[in-house]
Amino acid sequence: MRAMVISRFGGPDVFEERDVPTPTAGPGQLLVRVVASGTNPVDAKLRQDGSWAGLIPPVVLGYDVSGVVEAVGPGVTGFARGDEVFYTPEIFDNPSGSYAEFNAVSAAIVARKPRNLTHEQAAAVPLAGGTAWEAVIRRLQLTVGETILIHGGAGGVGSFAVQIAKAAGAHVLATAGTENQKTLRRLGADVAINYQRVDATEAVLRETGGVGVDAVFDTTGSQVIPTIPAVRRGGRIATILGFSGDMSAFYPRNLTLHGVFLLRERRRLEELTRLIERDHLQPLVESVLPLAQVADAHRRLDSGHGRGKVVLSISSTPTAGG
Repeated sequence: MRAMVISRFGGPDVFEERDVPTPTAGPGQLLVRVVASGTNPVDAKLRQDGSWAGLIPPVVLGYDVSGVVEAVGPGVTGFARGDEVFYTPEIFDNPSGSYAEFNAVSAAIVARKPRNLTHEQAAAVPLAGGTAWEAVIRRLQLTVGETILIHGGAGGVGSFAVQIAKAAGAHVLATAGTENQKTLRRLGADVAINYQRVDATEAVLRETGGVGVDAVFDTTGSQVIPTIPAVRRGGRIATILGFSGDMSAFYPRNLTLHGVFLLRERRRLEELTRLIERDHLQPLVESVLPLAQVADAHRRLDSGHGRGKVVLSISSTPTAGG
């Protein structure tokens, strides 16, 4: 099968197109023909140095799949050849990601693709959408009428978080640069904050009459400490990236901090699917590139800018065995 392989860690130019052995579906697994694969910031981090995740080159990266079941392994029930599915492969100790024509995966973490999405759209959902759902719904436990500040609201994870928070009935404040203010509003943000022109904490305090928001979701890794004064006493903060700084202001306010790292499971994807099929959640796909242009996708990831997700088109047919 065709795959984009890295034989060493480094910059976007380390990708090489190779013909590698097609995997087989072992016990409890599915073999999936990958129609499309999403790209994520974690892909770029692993490309630069994936040793922290137990990766030793040569490695195939990629952690978002939308595709078609090609074969069903022993012991698997509930799936058949030709089923359209989506999922996010494991990261740790997994050298066989989704930048390839086929992927073997545990059936336990696979769900049926939302009926109203194309494969390219569905491939943008599992990792970023799942992370946003985990943070906003499960960790922050956002409820109707609460207020939330989402840092990086136009990005891959943030664009899902804004929509999920709105669907939960919250009043949503979100930050983005000048070029993404209209995107925030299209996603449903009640208040779009241009962090390039105003101080986000000051903007939040003005909007909330000095009380602060009930919850904050930081997708950037740089706003946990600066955001503390913008959270009401007894509020919650969730972050998906590490941070450093003086936490002394955290404790007197009785704040709760959630670190979020996505674990793979089918149930979360099914929960997202219900929201998608009711038209309450749509992936924000910035562009679709052929697999051979994965280096261009990674240059965009390295820039830290842009909106939504860049998706790789891998298979030209959504039918098994095509």
